[in-house]
Parts: sequence; C-alpha cells; structure tokens
Amino acid sequence: MDLNLKKYTLSLQHTFSISRESHDSQDTLIVSLSSDNYTGYGEATSNPYYNISCESMISEIEGVRLEIETYNFNTPEDFYSFIASKGLSNFALCALDLAAHDLYGKIVEKPLYEIWGTSIENYPITNYTIGLDTIDNMVAKMKEKPWPIYKIKLGTDNDVAIIKELRKHTTAIFRIDANCAWTATETIHNAPLLKELGVEFLEQPLKADDWEGMEKVIHQSVLPVIADESCIEESDVEKCWLHFNGINIKLTKCGGLTPALRMIDKARELDLKVMVGCMTESTVGISAIAQLLPKLDYVDMDGAMLLADDIAKGVEIKETGHVVFPAINGSGIELLI
Repeated sequence: MDLNLKKYTLSLQHTFSISRESHDSQDTLIVSLSSDNYTGYGEATSNPYYNISCESMISEIEGVRLEIETYNFNTPEDFYSFIASKGLSNFALCALDLAAHDLYGKIVEKPLYEIWGTSIENYPITNYTIGLDTIDNMVAKMKEKPWPIYKIKLGTDNDVAIIKELRKHTTAIFRIDANCAWTATETIHNAPLLKELGVEFLEQPLKADDWEGMEKVIHQSVLPVIADESCIEESDVEKCWLHFNGINIKLTKCGGLTPALRMIDKARELDLKVMVGCMTESTVGISAIAQLLPKLDYVDMDGAMLLADDIAKGVEIKETGHVVFPAINGSGIELLI
C-alpha cells in the first residue's frame, strides 16, 4: 500500500467552548492508504486533553511506515490487528483504521454499512452542538441553525438558568454535556429541573474517574446519563455498566471502527444505549461515523457542520437531519484539497 499523511487546520464558523477549553480551529490528520488503484481516507483530530497532536501522530505512523507499505492488505480487521501490535496511540490507530475500511469498501465495491449487514432505512438524527457562550450568543447560534436536537455544552454556576433561557427560543430536544464539570450532588439536583425543560439525557456530568459519584447519580438521577470521558476504549464498556445508562463512543479515542464495532456489541450485551460522537472532524471522519448509524440509538456527527470550510466530500447532512449517503463505496470519501 501507499501511505500518505497530511495535516490540516480546520477553521470553525464560531469560537467553540466547553467547560475546560475554547478554540477557533481544529488541527486534524488525514491518512490515505492506496492499493489496486483505490484510495481510502481516514482521520483523527488533535486533542490537548489526551496529549495528542498531529505531529505526535505523524511521528508514530512514520515509525512504522515501511511495515505498513509492505503489508499485504486483506481485510480491515486483519490490518487493525497488525497496526495495534505496533504500540501506536488510539488516535493514530483510528486514522489508519478508518482509511483501511474506506479502502476495503471501495475495493469490494460496497458501502461499509452494507458489508456489516445493516440497512440505512432507519437511523438516528444527529444533534447540533451549541458551545458554551453567553446566553445571547447561544441563542443566536440556535437561530442561525434551526435543528430538531441540540447538544448544549454546560459547566457554569448557572447552567439551569441557561437552559431556561434557551428553551424560550426553541421546541427542540436538548441534550446536556457538562464535560466532567458537575458533582454528583449538582447532577442529581439539576436533573429534574432539566427534565422539565425538555432535556433528553445528560452526558458525562462528573469527572471521568468519579465512579463512586456516578453510582449515586445512576440510582438517583431522573434523567439517563451517557458516558463519554469515562468510556474511551473497549475495556471501559463493562466499567460503565451499572454506572451509566449508555456510552458515547468516539472513534478517535477508541482507535477506529474496528474496536467501535466490538464496543457496540458489548454495550448491547449489557443493555446499554449506544451513541457515537465526533471530535470536530471533517467530512472524512463524519462519513465513517455515518456508516454506523443503523447500529446506534443516538449520534453526534455534526463536526463538519461546525467548520467554516470542509476538506472532503462524502456523507451530507440536510437541514432536517436527513443523511444523504454518497454513491461511492466504503465510507464514500473524496478528498477536495
């Protein structure tokens, strides 16, 4: 296979803030794998919270370039086993794994969802994320992007008041993501107030390792709670059982589609709800997430919608939340620049 690595800086339409950080752009690494006149594309974004940069991923992958380029590619699963043995970070594994899946689907001339035996007749609608900001700015963003489901980023001293104000301007479903900023007591107190305001569930209210607090929350919260920072990789799924009602799988954090598929199966065994989220990826990463839609209860795949300019074509998300899948096979990705 031929391997190509390219870093992009993706400009955002608006400053994006959560409880622990703000940014106006997102660095991302695009990996391409080419074989038999086909090219597959994968992506992983940088993330300071996990100490991952595009430069660190490039360094990792360059260290095994020769082994990758001389690898006899057969299936994405076999390729994943091969690259996972090389000690790469999950972020680097994700970019390679997504490229391998896209390449494989193009070679066998099928979209991934069809290879996995699923149909795109029914799938969840993505939420649209409203970053933490002044109330006026958050309202303005909702008016700029009318949407049936909003994920609202919180983590302030007046979070319930924020939702009360936002509710005055829309009948949309709300999902709340505090990004580890609340305590168990705050969560249990806020939950009934937020439920009355049309909130569907809470995502990662407590710190990732606060299992004792989450045990209190799971028994006392009137709203379902979905794990994010507490569920990074495959071994975390069972840890989340009895502490959360569901898990939010991030391809970049878990290592790609191959482990994500196993995490979905494990979550179903444990009767956990399944969500897949994004990390402000371009359409490269979002198109890979879209292939999983028929397997999911919830999805957060609005990353490319938050960008000022995209770098790829693939899955399109219409104003109603309806997804238009590309005619191209695999994940259906074409790189534009």
